[in-house]
Formats: sequence, structure tokens, C-alpha cells
Amino acid sequence: MKKIIILQLFVVIFATASFAQIYDVRQQLKRHVEYLASDRLQGRRAGSEGERKAAEYLYKCLSDAGVIMLTDIKGQDFSIVDGKDTISSMNIVGIVEGYDPALREEYIVVGAHIDHLGTYTTTVDGKPVTQIYPGADDNASGVATMIELAKRVSECSFMFRRSIIFVGFGAEELVVAGSQYFVNRAFEGIGKVRAMINLDMLGRGNAENPFTIFSQVSQAELTSLMEEVTNEPIVQQPEIAQHKITVSDHLPFYNVGIPIVSFTTGMHREYHSPRDLPKFILYSNMESNCNYIFYFLKTLAGKDAIFPQFGKNQVVGNPENVYAASDCDKRPEFFHSDEKHFLETWVYKYIKYPKSAVAMGIKGVVTVSFIIEKDGSVTNVEVVRGVDDSLDDEAVKVVSVSPKWIPGQIKGKKVRTKIVLPIEFRLK
Repeated sequence: MKKIIILQLFVVIFATASFAQIYDVRQQLKRHVEYLASDRLQGRRAGSEGERKAAEYLYKCLSDAGVIMLTDIKGQDFSIVDGKDTISSMNIVGIVEGYDPALREEYIVVGAHIDHLGTYTTTVDGKPVTQIYPGADDNASGVATMIELAKRVSECSFMFRRSIIFVGFGAEELVVAGSQYFVNRAFEGIGKVRAMINLDMLGRGNAENPFTIFSQVSQAELTSLMEEVTNEPIVQQPEIAQHKITVSDHLPFYNVGIPIVSFTTGMHREYHSPRDLPKFILYSNMESNCNYIFYFLKTLAGKDAIFPQFGKNQVVGNPENVYAASDCDKRPEFFHSDEKHFLETWVYKYIKYPKSAVAMGIKGVVTVSFIIEKDGSVTNVEVVRGVDDSLDDEAVKVVSVSPKWIPGQIKGKKVRTKIVLPIEFRLK
């Protein structure tokens, strides 16, 4: 028995060492980020040629890594309505199958969004000037990490009991549309997904922006899992975030009762600006983060039961289904118009900038979610990405007193619909 254990340990060490010799992970991460954030992709706006090129790049990288592709290079295509425009986007999906016959039909989804904000044209000295939002950290860093993670999982697939699905989500910046589509429409095996790991903004990892893990799993279960990971050859481990749930591609999974774990190095001053450039990415930290996530994923995939206590203590309100607005045949309307009209004619008309926030120079975007009930009333207003308590409270207050909407419909029947909106507090 001791000889078998020693032999197995040798195989694991050899495989890990072999991977390190074949791949210069840090250099590969840098190569991915520099391509995805390059001017030729023009900020990868949802529906743009740049987003398509990013999707094709991801497809080729996953395919070359030995990942079994579940979509072709054109991806899992879908369309969304943004104001008066219809935007076509896509998800790229692949799988590394688990080795355990009893568990390989269960999945862990690893996802990262491929899109960003695109370009913005302004006028300088009477001439139009176009600025590119490169999105090196948001989210070229997450996609790069997923590519290198997929390479390593494929190389070491004999270590994974469950199957791992890798997804590059399109149109995350447009109300997480790609992940909404994957969860609610496109992936038939969603009922067999046991956990979702989200990779969003992993390019920092310093004292100001620490490597962080966020989950709605109980802290006891999460801490227990993280303690198991400390037995692996890791350089560092993430802090456990204490803040509210953020808006990213993990949210649709959580909304259907799937445990989510999100890895990030968090917000910074270059976020959603033209200065989110590859030169600010800390590639050595990215490499350490990628290494930790690999062992976290391996440990999670090898457990007999994944987060068995998840959901048992959750308070269940109205058991009737809540649908995303993108799933409705007819979206909810605010006075016969869209969410943008709601922001312009209600939120920004009646919101009051808290004096304490003005005095301290606090600004930012508060993202709120709320449900449009079948009678059009607004309920369950929550902050899903906050800035400051005073701004968060004001955002919730103004949305909560909204007049009734025209409810969403599916197949001619009114349905409860969830909407997520960003509310910007800007100081002049």
C-alpha cells in the first residue's frame, strides 16, 4: 500500500513539474492579456468585431490545450436588446471530462467574461477623438487565467473526478447577458452543475487590491475547503470577502440555486477607464493566483459532495419563479419604455446626492437589483455592488418608491422579473 501511495504522489509531482517545464505560465498570461487588450480588438464591446476576435482567440487556445469544445468557433450565439439596438454576442464553451465514472456527469463551471466597454468618442478642440477602453484587468486577466487554468486541468485531467466546463461569456457588461443565456436557455445540463467558479479582474493582487475569494456558501464550508487547499503547493491564499454579492457572471448561477465562488483582485482607479492597460498588470501575482485556483478547483472537484449545506438555511420567499428580463418575450416597461427611460425620468430626476458623500468626495456606481411583480410593483430592492452606505441607501430608496411598471411576459403570461441596473453618482 505504501508503494502505491508513493507512486501516486510521484505521478502528481511529475505531472505538476512537467506542466511547469512545458509552459512558462507568467509569459503566457502576459501574451494573452496583451492580445486581448490590444488596440486591434478596440475594447471588445459586446456585439463588436473585437469581441468576436476575442472569442475566436479563446476558442483556439482552449482547443489547442486539449479541451473538448462544445461550441464551434462562432460560439453559442444569442441576441439582446440594448435600447433600440439588437446586439449579437456569443459564449465559448468547452469541457475537460472527469475520470470518475460515478461523478463525471456532474459539472463545475469555470467562467470569465470576454467583453469590455469598447470605445468612446469625444470632441477635443472641435475634432472627434476616439478613446479605447482596453480592459486589461477587466477582464482580459480573467480570460487569460482561465486559458492557463484549462491547459493545466487538461494536462492533469486524471486528477479531476468531476468534469470541468470552461465558458467565455459574452456581453457581461450588458447585464450579464451571456451567463444569463447559458444558465436559463442554452446549457441543458444546468441541473448537474454543482458549483460555478467565476474569474473576474485577477490582474492585481497587491496590498491595495488583495487576492480575494467571494462566495455565498457558508463561511464554515468555505473555510473548511480552503484549509484542505493549504495542503497543496500554493504560494498564497486569498482573503475571504465580507461585502455584498457583486454583479458578474456568477449571479445567474446563484439565482438558480447553484453555489458560486468568485475570485478577484478587486476594484482600482483604472477600472472602466482608458488606463486599464497591460502595463499595470502584476503577472507574477496572476501566476500565483492561477496556481491557487487550480488546486482549489482540484480539491472541490474531488469531494464526495460539494457544499452539501448550501441553501439549507436560506429563507425562501415567494416560491414562484423569477425570470431575468432577457428571458422575457416582452420585457418589463416603465411608462411604455425601457430601463434607460426609468433611470433618466425617475432615478436621476428624484435621487438626492447625500451631503456627507459630497463633503467626502465619494462617487461611483451603485448596482441594484429589484423584482417587477406581476402587478407591476417593485419589490426586493437590493444593492449587489455598493460604493458607500450613504450612496447605497439613497439608490435603494429611490428605486423602492418607483411607480408601477408594466410587468414582463412569457408566452403571453405575466411573470415576476428581476432587473439589475447601475446607478451612477457623479461629482461635478
